[in-house]
Amino acid sequence: MTLSPRPSFPRQHARTQRFTLGAPRSFTVSPDGTRVVFLRSTSGTDRVNRLWVLDLDGSAAGAEGARIAADPGVLLGGASERLSVEERARRERSREGSGGIVGYAVDAEAELAAFALSGRLYAAELRAGTARELPAPGPVIDPRPSPDGRHIAYVAGGALRVIGADGEGDRELAGPGTDEEAGGSADVTYGLAEFIAAEEMSRTRGYWWSPASDRLLVARVDTADVQRWWISDPAHPDREPSRVPYPAAGTPNADVRLFVVPLTDGAETDGTGTPPTEVIWDRYRHPYLARVHWSAGGAPLLLVQSRDQRGHLYLAVDTDTGATRTVHQDEDPAWLELSPGVPAWAPDGRLVRLADEGGARVLMVGDRPLTGPQLHVRAVLDIGEHDVLVSASAGEEAADPETGEIHVYRVSELGTERFSAASGVHSAVRAGDVTVLVSARPETAGASVGVFREGKQIASIASYAEAPALTAHARLTEGGARRIPCAVLLPTGYQESDGPLPVLLDPYGGPHGQRVVAAQNAYLTSQWFADQGFAVLVADGRGTPGRSPAWEKSVHRDLLLTLDDQIEALHDLAGRFPFDLDRVAIRGWSYGGYLAGLAVLRRPDVFHAAVVGAPVTDLRLYDTHYMERYLGTPQETPEVYAANSLVTDDGLSSPAEPARPMMIIHGLADDNVVVAHSLKLSAALLAAGRPHEVLPLTGVTHMTPQEEIAENLLLLQVDFLKRSLGLS
Repeated sequence: MTLSPRPSFPRQHARTQRFTLGAPRSFTVSPDGTRVVFLRSTSGTDRVNRLWVLDLDGSAAGAEGARIAADPGVLLGGASERLSVEERARRERSREGSGGIVGYAVDAEAELAAFALSGRLYAAELRAGTARELPAPGPVIDPRPSPDGRHIAYVAGGALRVIGADGEGDRELAGPGTDEEAGGSADVTYGLAEFIAAEEMSRTRGYWWSPASDRLLVARVDTADVQRWWISDPAHPDREPSRVPYPAAGTPNADVRLFVVPLTDGAETDGTGTPPTEVIWDRYRHPYLARVHWSAGGAPLLLVQSRDQRGHLYLAVDTDTGATRTVHQDEDPAWLELSPGVPAWAPDGRLVRLADEGGARVLMVGDRPLTGPQLHVRAVLDIGEHDVLVSASAGEEAADPETGEIHVYRVSELGTERFSAASGVHSAVRAGDVTVLVSARPETAGASVGVFREGKQIASIASYAEAPALTAHARLTEGGARRIPCAVLLPTGYQESDGPLPVLLDPYGGPHGQRVVAAQNAYLTSQWFADQGFAVLVADGRGTPGRSPAWEKSVHRDLLLTLDDQIEALHDLAGRFPFDLDRVAIRGWSYGGYLAGLAVLRRPDVFHAAVVGAPVTDLRLYDTHYMERYLGTPQETPEVYAANSLVTDDGLSSPAEPARPMMIIHGLADDNVVVAHSLKLSAALLAAGRPHEVLPLTGVTHMTPQEEIAENLLLLQVDFLKRSLGLS
């Protein structure tokens, strides 16, 4: 028997979509504690997710026994999946690179699941393990069963529709065709999240069922005033460019309104039924609809933001009149963060939220903080009768910084108890007395999934993800006077006698992107670069999440501090690790690409080469919600934008000498960081007489899921870095 050779890491890394394929995800626990629903493909190279159910009755610890409730191969009869333009956009916003069933929703009892597949609507009976297609016009987007399981709402053609779970009674509930104000305009949609909500607020949905299943809250989005950009495919000049609404900093956003829509027989469209009721709040002062929560704990709860994100209003909705009342108000001189899982009602009707108080991000239930500066609370995972399940990292006053660790805690008025035990990065899903704990650890690849009942493990869920062809050996530490969280990776088998090594900084380094985590898979690519002969440094400086509100907000009006912290960490750790400071390079993507470009343009005395991937170069061209949070608007603070950008209308922004080698990489189909950023940078470099390389990626978006592209990108970067640092 001849064994096929093990693939190289770049090939394996690309083929497995960074070792995510085959890993279970998207867990739901039934309220009665008898089932866990999740998605998983059948191998580490299989891109097609199936819907699985794990029955917990009689399960022994360590034994899975999960069954497939819906298989795309069977449902589509072996045909290939076909995605609509709208579905492709949704997947881009969520950075979804796999296929098959990539999302689902269930009724209140987790008996019925609904999902879209190839633009068609499907329902799965989770107890029986059967799935069927429902006759709905398509392409179908974001189907969700009513809590009682009798109906399924979905979006098609920009309208919110509903159909019986038995496949009968399909009808439109709200849409641009019946909206006299919209006049059938394609600029108006119902039931979908606008670009800003999906890309920047982590709000990916645009409608919400009432607990009684008798009405819905529905977002109406009008993009008529949003500027249009064109995304073309130069490799196919015969194809018409895509016209997309893109709200760049300082320009108009989509107009977002909210309506209470009754679940009727459709008579509301001819005036004989109950018409939709608009929810009223001061949309001029608080235009961003950031969060919507509707549970049996109280009236619908909204979190709306001011455009500068310094003000939050928590509003309760009267569903009969559409009037709102203020439940709570927050203000901050810099900005207010949006957090997962909040706001929400506790079962006793108290407001649950996260707040920045006393220098810490704390859990608030009612008016009482239940955590202190020892914890930095990151998300609310579940709200029970007696406690709140949260995700948190060590706060500024923790006895141990626990660099890179994220844990799950049970918090009540009696105190705080850690649920996750071992060091690592943990998250959880809970319903009743059953908790699914997902744990990634620094010493082992992938993540383990344990199912617990009342704190005791009763089952596990297997991962089919491939084992990586290498093992990362990250040393987690802190660098500099600011105690910057860092990870250092040296070549496998490195010995002190091997001498100093060229250094490669490998950061994200900016807001909402934590790279220093206590998890093996996070460093696999960095270890591969280290094994090519580099000492790799990953540093999370000011602006990155997970430490304290002050740490995150220190970059307000000054993103250049993120570069200062990379340099501080580099110079401090050079005293402890074999760093050759005469050969220092940096690579990054997105914000990391911006940081890499900034490094060689502003500090060529420190950095000698850079791989600049999908960079934001002219900050005026990035979106409203992200850019204005940190820098204000270009109209208010033009000097701040100019100082923080890599390029301005006059060329390079504050470049220093000497010129350093730069490889610029960008996907031509990127609708998040459009390729204009890299083209403007290249033009400014050319005008300044600075040599550089540009690698355009045809048909590639902000993600690089294509196997050959992802593999060759790593190989080309190593070749460039070695050439630029004189290593080859």
